[in-house]
Amino acid sequence: MTQANDLHLTTPEEPPVAASHASPWAPLSQRVFRMLWIATVVSNVGSWMNDVGVNWTMLSLSADPLAVALVQAAGSLPMFLFALPSGVMADIVDRRKYLLFSQVWVFIAAAGLAVLSFTGHITPLVLLAAAFLLSTGAAMSSPPFQAVVPDLVSKSQLGPAIALNSLGINISRAIGPALGGLVLSFASPWLVFALNALSVLGVAWVLYRWKAEPNVQHLPPEHFFPAVRAGIRYVHAAPVLRNVLVRTVAFFLFGSAGWALLPLVARRELGLGPGGYGIMLACIGIGAITGAVLLPRMRKKLNADQLMVAASILFAATMLALAYVRHFWLLNACEFFTGFAWIIVLSTLNLGAQRSAAKWVKARALAVYLSLFFGSMTLGSAIWGQLASHYSIPTSLLIATVGMLLASTTVLRWRLDKDPDLDLDLSTHLQQALPEIKGHHDRGPVMVSYEYQVAEENTHAFIRCMQEMRRVRRRSGAISWGIYEDVARPGTFVESFIVNSWIEHMRQLERYTVNDCKIQRRTQEFHLSETPPVVRYLVAPH
Repeated sequence: MTQANDLHLTTPEEPPVAASHASPWAPLSQRVFRMLWIATVVSNVGSWMNDVGVNWTMLSLSADPLAVALVQAAGSLPMFLFALPSGVMADIVDRRKYLLFSQVWVFIAAAGLAVLSFTGHITPLVLLAAAFLLSTGAAMSSPPFQAVVPDLVSKSQLGPAIALNSLGINISRAIGPALGGLVLSFASPWLVFALNALSVLGVAWVLYRWKAEPNVQHLPPEHFFPAVRAGIRYVHAAPVLRNVLVRTVAFFLFGSAGWALLPLVARRELGLGPGGYGIMLACIGIGAITGAVLLPRMRKKLNADQLMVAASILFAATMLALAYVRHFWLLNACEFFTGFAWIIVLSTLNLGAQRSAAKWVKARALAVYLSLFFGSMTLGSAIWGQLASHYSIPTSLLIATVGMLLASTTVLRWRLDKDPDLDLDLSTHLQQALPEIKGHHDRGPVMVSYEYQVAEENTHAFIRCMQEMRRVRRRSGAISWGIYEDVARPGTFVESFIVNSWIEHMRQLERYTVNDCKIQRRTQEFHLSETPPVVRYLVAPH
């Protein structure tokens, strides 16, 4: 389970370096990142061992393809259900304490599974419940961990840091399944489950010892449900992030077939034991490690969309091999490229989600990404398991392969390289004095209006630019927006938007990014008067 702390960290100032030239290992020079990375690798080794134990125990209890596929679904569903609430919590509470709580949760769930296995009380329902509870702990920790990465490293190191996190997961993927299969060959599953519980303690210890400077808040924290709505509004008004989300669903809905049906191919088609199944997963992990190491070089030659299309086609080819190749070592060679393609897709989409989310809403935006990722995996696993039950495993994988190839054409409409110069760092240059308001700052709703004087020949260009401002206002908190022309004074335009309360407008001004300010400056260039546009604030009466 990947973990991290909530608190803003000050990283050493560095000269600006292009992300493409940053060393793949540079983030490990940051002590906190390095400690969390090592602890995460150990914890993920335990998680992969646990997955092998759960999958193999389910295979021993039931030969039904749907039951086996439901293990994957039970492990993915909590991410779909709880990632967004967890992202909201990560944005409004102390992430360090929240992450420690998530580790306690995982430890209790893993230790409980070990005890039930040791005492002989394991049933298919118990396994599905355990997979659900363990994944719930991961859903708690994933959004804050994802969101804190930019605070642990410099901007030039963000891409390598994301790749290193993926590399760490896949190092554990290479070690964990093989080690889990080895333990299962000589001992009962309870030992695998117990080792997973122990692996969580290392991460908890790092988090407990981590002393960081608290994040200074100038305004009171958001309430839970308004924070949820603010996160959803942001996603709806962020075109680059929406493109990432569409591409996420398109890939993982079909890519889930390779993971959901792999245990069935190993057990039923190849007749493997736990050791052989662990070797197959280890080959995937080795391929992922290779992909993570080569990814920085590949990014210099291919953009994000080219990488995604190439990886999607490669992954589709490996699913076809999983459907029809029945030679153990030849199939393992193909599974190597499964891991290679998987790591490219994960790193590319993760980096796209990171760069398209502003800091104030990063955990929520990444939680939406994780929700769709795991929701697609959950839905896909159930679909491919049902198809395998009613028809056959090769037929299910063949349909998923065709779907993957068709899904890769989404690049024509939803591009990841949209707005390559997007800068979502919070702006320090926006200065706007607010009038004093009588009464409590929760008063609202509040209507804010800006009056512009625009030359007739610039009207159409101004309206197009105002559509960008609409997204700026909506991203930062507006619940409605409009632009109107005064019929008595042609060329006089009034932009108006509504926020829930006065304090929400104060938060809105704090949320403007460098990119938002650029859009605002372009809009105000159409304003003919030498004085700034007239601003009015209207507050609903009590």
